[in-house]
Amino acid sequence: MALAQTPLTLFTALDSWQWDWSTTLVVAVLGGVYLRGNAAAARSGTAVGSSRVCCFLGVGLGMWVLATMSFVGVYADTLFWVRALQVVLLLIVVPFGLALGKPVTVLREGGSPARRQRIDSILASKAARIATYPATTSIAMLATPWLLYLTPWYRHALENESVDLLTRLVLVAVGFGYFYSRVQVDPVPRRYSQGISLLITVAETLGDGVLGVVVWLGPTIAADYYTGLGRTWGPSRATDQTIGAGLLWILADVLGLPFLFVLMRAFRVDERRSAAHVDAELDSGQPDTNPADAQPVTSALWWENDPQLQERFRRNR
Repeated sequence: MALAQTPLTLFTALDSWQWDWSTTLVVAVLGGVYLRGNAAAARSGTAVGSSRVCCFLGVGLGMWVLATMSFVGVYADTLFWVRALQVVLLLIVVPFGLALGKPVTVLREGGSPARRQRIDSILASKAARIATYPATTSIAMLATPWLLYLTPWYRHALENESVDLLTRLVLVAVGFGYFYSRVQVDPVPRRYSQGISLLITVAETLGDGVLGVVVWLGPTIAADYYTGLGRTWGPSRATDQTIGAGLLWILADVLGLPFLFVLMRAFRVDERRSAAHVDAELDSGQPDTNPADAQPVTSALWWENDPQLQERFRRNR
């Protein structure tokens, strides 16, 4: 693997670019399929808006290119903190942009009736429900960086180009599965309350912080590899890993703020929709009188009054 020998400065950061065939191929295929699908959907009046297209192409695919072809890709095998920056971009920023672009909607609406039926069948399958279950996607999102940094996986990614390519694809795939099932702007196997997502986000913030502390205070990661580079410029090995730990901790939380805002907005929309439904029932003068569904309100806690969680609680009784 080609290593950067020139000291990293502001000028070299702006001037350093490399060609990455794998990223070019993936981005070209995904971008082409997305644009073609949205153009076909536009002919039937079901295309997604320009803001969604910008999210998919600009934030999703654009940041994917920057994470692999800009100075981030050039210096990722030389500096620990640059590799950490690449991990954050591929695990959080790129998948978030792709999910906001509503790719499943584009793929479904831009296809034939047979394709729509196949997509609907996949979404209705048990495997899809398990794969997009909040616990499944959250565990995958939390476990992936821990496994990457605290197992031999990290060193193999540095030394083997094929492992490095697979690692980047895994990061994007795990991140997309997480944001796709949590943002829920696309058709999903099952919709969950955004209140659940807000609670999960708080727990994941703590998990990111613990990983950052472990990387910061723990032993040197891939020490033999970085020592063998013979780098004589830039931060010391310990400082390099400390900066990388800060990126994994603080930068990941900062870049997660837009996701938190999206969740809060979706939560408010859900609350208004539920309130409007209740108001409509009261105005009609025909409230639901089915004794099997009538449940006395014994608590003002939101998770006990949430319709989806009420149904789950009733099944578990």
